[in-house]
Amino acid sequence: MIEGLQRIPLKVHEDERGWFCELRKDSVLPVRMTQTNVSFSRAGVIRGLHFHERGQDDLFACLQGMARVVVLDRASGETYTEDIGEDNRVALYIPGGHGHGFEALTDILFCYHVTAEYDPANPDEQTIPWNDPRVVGLWSTSTPTLSARDAAVAS
Repeated sequence: MIEGLQRIPLKVHEDERGWFCELRKDSVLPVRMTQTNVSFSRAGVIRGLHFHERGQDDLFACLQGMARVVVLDRASGETYTEDIGEDNRVALYIPGGHGHGFEALTDILFCYHVTAEYDPANPDEQTIPWNDPRVVGLWSTSTPTLSARDAAVAS
């Protein structure tokens, strides 16, 4: 497994009302989280790959639907991928130096906690093409919906 990457099973408690789970406990993470973000993506969207030069780490969890997470160790070229969400309740802790992104396999509600607050005046987010040869075969789609920024760096 990629150095620093942690797979954290989420214990889901269900009853007739629905379900509950503890999504994040800073005491079990290597670094304290400082901001939480939530995104909604339609099926076929890929967000990323991104990495953080100043080392912001991410904790990914898919709250609704299914997402494919792809992680790239930029130094070694090693990759990791896992489908997470309703059918596989886990969170993935990803050290910031690694390229990371996710694909919406269905419409998804996606949560990511980060170790540094976003600064629009000095963002720490670099982009790797979603179709970089090291990861292109890991996605389920070859024609994703991308942001303008992600599309601009596609190979």
